[in-house]
Amino acid sequence: MKIIQVPFCFYPDPVGGTEIYVEALSHNLQQQGIEILIAAPGEVSQSYMHNQLKVRRFAVANKIKHLQEIYATGDPQAAFEFSLMIETEQPDIVHVHAFTSSISLRLVQTLKQRRIPVVFTYHTPTVSCLRGTLMQWGTQICDGKLDLHTCTQCTLQGLGLDQTSAKAITHLPSQLGAWLGGWNLQGGVWTALRMKKLVSLCHEALHAMFSEANHIVAVCNWVKDILLLNHVPSDKISVIRQGVCHNLPEKFNFCSHNNTSTLKIAFLGRLDPTKGIHILITALQTIPELPISLDIYGVSQSTNSNTYQQELQTLAINNSRITFKPPVPSEQVITTLKGYDLLAVPSQLLETGPMVVLEAFAAGIPILGSNLGGISELIQSEVNGLLVEPNSVTAWSQALQRLCLNKALIPQLKSGIQPPQKIETVADQMLSIYHAVLQN
Repeated sequence: MKIIQVPFCFYPDPVGGTEIYVEALSHNLQQQGIEILIAAPGEVSQSYMHNQLKVRRFAVANKIKHLQEIYATGDPQAAFEFSLMIETEQPDIVHVHAFTSSISLRLVQTLKQRRIPVVFTYHTPTVSCLRGTLMQWGTQICDGKLDLHTCTQCTLQGLGLDQTSAKAITHLPSQLGAWLGGWNLQGGVWTALRMKKLVSLCHEALHAMFSEANHIVAVCNWVKDILLLNHVPSDKISVIRQGVCHNLPEKFNFCSHNNTSTLKIAFLGRLDPTKGIHILITALQTIPELPISLDIYGVSQSTNSNTYQQELQTLAINNSRITFKPPVPSEQVITTLKGYDLLAVPSQLLETGPMVVLEAFAAGIPILGSNLGGISELIQSEVNGLLVEPNSVTAWSQALQRLCLNKALIPQLKSGIQPPQKIETVADQMLSIYHAVLQN
């Protein structure tokens, strides 16, 4: 059996949890005799080896000419380069791990035309939410229902419009957006006036992708709920949670503790406002007298990440308790986390994991996390961590004070941690799906 795995990006690019997951899954499948190829968008088409995995990059367009290519139809050059690769590689199944302009409905339709089955994994809210967070108006959890008016208003508000203006634009006829699109008017007010039509096209493309995929993997329960709400048949969905991608310690010593008086906290993840690092830093600033240290191991994946990092460094200036550190190689995350009392996960979006929560549990340290999405599915508050109101600086400040002043709490939370699922278990479950898809 030959499987092509298609993530959003891949090494040597800066990667996130999805790409780490794809690499580990691919290694485990390869060890079971499955032929694996990683195919990811790139600046140029090329082939190379990474850590004993064959990788092919398919070139994307240097510039998107039409907005509908971003919101719905996808990049035609990426689809063309991908189709050339498929002709050469002739896979039995393609497993898609993203839904973007580069990995679009065009790619899925190319595969279905060749009768190649497609498995799709929903990894992040960006799959179905144009805002990318599934937080309606940026503050409240969205049920995920694809609704033209609601999604258009929320997307416009996320782009900077007030709700009154967003609602007014939503009530304009979709034909206006189509007409403006015919003239390829875009940017600023033109994009805003076209948004209702663009959202409509996006929803059509997403429904088509859900329909075309032979099977869909949800990595947490809230993803399955959204898929069902948007009319994906339940027998087409499997919930397979992520697994730890590196070897677990042979013995778990959950009761070990930091011998210093300082509460040592780590953050590992992307430097992006949706990750809520600014909330954490601001909360720490409100309790300057407490012995707490925060080490931020940030991953920068874009110019926006660099800008956000500068904002964070300005926010934390002259605070010796806060240190910015380079990203930790994925194979060293568990070892690194063992040196801390707890991991902070202050996300402001619906996470599907995140992977770092499982890695913290593998290291034997509890979580201080936002009461949202996949984080709240993994953490039992007061058992293996604490859940906090996501965007409340006061709530985060109070939680930090409690952890710092109650010396018995950290050991108590450590004792409630259970060893997380391994990637080997995930690979076995995925292999069963591949076999079932081929038999249908």
